[in-house]
Amino acid sequence: MTRHPEGLQPGDLVVARNRKWDGTAHWVVPGRYLGEDIHGWWVFQGRNEFCSRPGAAFYTASDAVLLVPRSGDYVATFYDDSYPGDFRIYIDLALDHGWKTIRDGVAEFHMIDMDLDVIRSTKHGVFVDDEDEFEERRLSMGYPEHTVAAIRGETGRLYQEVLTQQEPFDGTGPASTCAAWFGKGRA
Repeated sequence: MTRHPEGLQPGDLVVARNRKWDGTAHWVVPGRYLGEDIHGWWVFQGRNEFCSRPGAAFYTASDAVLLVPRSGDYVATFYDDSYPGDFRIYIDLALDHGWKTIRDGVAEFHMIDMDLDVIRSTKHGVFVDDEDEFEERRLSMGYPEHTVAAIRGETGRLYQEVLTQQEPFDGTGPASTCAAWFGKGRA
């Protein structure tokens, strides 16, 4: 697997396969590749897609776009006003990004979900979520101290970027970075 995808074409199926530090399965989310920009690779996750993880499954309530960054230990999901919940930006802190071509037109994106999330909510503003989960798993799964320090540092950086609306976290309105990607996904 490589950090940068090879041979992806707009419209290709991308299956995001997340796992936890200990290798256990986490979320599996399908989408369609949209393209890339200076921030990374964008994937459209449409309404009524089937998402699952061990013990949970649902059909998505709205469209979303996923950003897999060129660098950094995270992935970001953007929701617009069609989303019935209050999240607009949901960043998963994540390690070990990797792309794998399955066959022409189909690729997988893999990552290790590191528990912490940076969220922009319409009701609660910008906040860091799942700090308790991170602490529990840090101990139970034995996260190395250098990994803990790096993830905490990345969380702080991302929190500030979302709070101050730095690109690509400049909102989800019509002039935002993600707006054009929503448009491409819905076209």
